[in-house]
Amino acid sequence: MKPKYEPKKLKDRFRGFLPVIVDIETSGFDPQKAAILQVAFMFVTMDEHGMLHPDELLRAEIRPFPGAQIEEANIKYIGLDPFDESRGLEDEFIALPRLFKAVSKRIKKEGCKKAILVGHNGSFDRDFINAAVERMKYKRNPFHPFTVLDTASLSGLVYGQTVLGLACFAAGIDFDDGEAHDAGYDTRMECELFCRLVNRFTLYAGFPPPLPRFAEQRLEEQRHRRTEEQEGETQISDFAEKLQQAVKEAGEQQSGNSAEAACADEGK
Repeated sequence: MKPKYEPKKLKDRFRGFLPVIVDIETSGFDPQKAAILQVAFMFVTMDEHGMLHPDELLRAEIRPFPGAQIEEANIKYIGLDPFDESRGLEDEFIALPRLFKAVSKRIKKEGCKKAILVGHNGSFDRDFINAAVERMKYKRNPFHPFTVLDTASLSGLVYGQTVLGLACFAAGIDFDDGEAHDAGYDTRMECELFCRLVNRFTLYAGFPPPLPRFAEQRLEEQRHRRTEEQEGETQISDFAEKLQQAVKEAGEQQSGNSAEAACADEGK
């Protein structure tokens, strides 16, 4: 009997994480000191065959926070005036929560548990997002705090190219370098690239099989056992320190008693 066909679900593809393509343009390279100037998020959809397709794009033009580091060489390279109000600038504590709420809404819609940042050299974008979250003291960051899906690494594996424009050309995507370094444009290109990377894998390797039921339980048991072993080692170490201290104190006390006895003998 032929098994019943079930459409593929996005929530089942990345361990319950919602992939959100992210690109940011910044005033420098230090996430603690430089400001986010542009940010764009893009969602993907999955068809019944498990293939990904680009979907909605969200973006914001952000006003540098007070005291932000502005590196002129970087500003010149990306071609942005950080203080040009005609761009429709918003403070980061207004713009980013708005985008985060849209991501949270999409997470709920897709039945996922959290978002995972997808980016070209995505750790750069992640670090700036995390720094902004910390500055704002925002408590509901929808993204995984450290895991990313990096299209530069994936492109190097699949196409042998790590530069965004070259990776796009290798994937059959028309890339315009004159439009590059705009968060919206780069995000669209990265989203298209990500979809092609995943779809190529799915086409040749299929949709990932379900994880064996015992796998997570076994991993949890191993972690629990390791924690118990570490706690046991800590207790042994603490006991050894206490024993060593007790021996030392006993030795000092014995030396003191010997000295007192010697003084008493001299006094006789």
